[in-house]
Amino acid sequence: MDVLGFVVTIILVTASGALAPGPLFFANLTKGSKHGVKSGAIFSVAHTLVEFTLVMLLALGLFVLRNELVKIVIGVAGGVVLVAFGLMQIHSSLKSKLPPERIEVAESKHLLVMGLVFTGLNPFFILWWLTAGAQLIIISLEFASLIGVFFMYICHVWMDYVWLTTTAHFAKLGMKFVGFKWYRVLIAAFGVILIYFGLVFLGSAIHL
Repeated sequence: MDVLGFVVTIILVTASGALAPGPLFFANLTKGSKHGVKSGAIFSVAHTLVEFTLVMLLALGLFVLRNELVKIVIGVAGGVVLVAFGLMQIHSSLKSKLPPERIEVAESKHLLVMGLVFTGLNPFFILWWLTAGAQLIIISLEFASLIGVFFMYICHVWMDYVWLTTTAHFAKLGMKFVGFKWYRVLIAAFGVILIYFGLVFLGSAIHL
């Protein structure tokens, strides 16, 4: 895989997760309506602290193992999870109602702590990185060892900062996101992308 193909794969697969509605996203909208860009930036930093630690621990473990059976298992698991998440995103975009944009979030002056909690205790976030994300880590290790993993994370994490700060800013202005048709289309489009890469991962694992 060349550099361009590597970057495009990382951006498309991880963007689908970054832009999908989840606990951190809705908490960001709720707090963003009060604090604007500030809450988006703080939530992004908190998300990064948890995510980067998890990614590097997984990378070190997979770097030490470097076993074909592990690659096959992760490839199959990652492919299945991506296809499942893709179908879930398409289904949610077609429903008459998406989850409410505003949710009740416990009042706290410590936005960083809230960001850590909403990231670390999100089961879908953990599952994603243990399966589909682990497959991306394997690809990154094969691409350029641990440096490749660090490069992969840079290609991913900027989207979190842009998305969370932008949506927090517009939430401050009173804009609604979840009900917009373009948002539904975006979620459905990335659902299709997830299914495609899920099938690619499954195919690659089967042919190992």
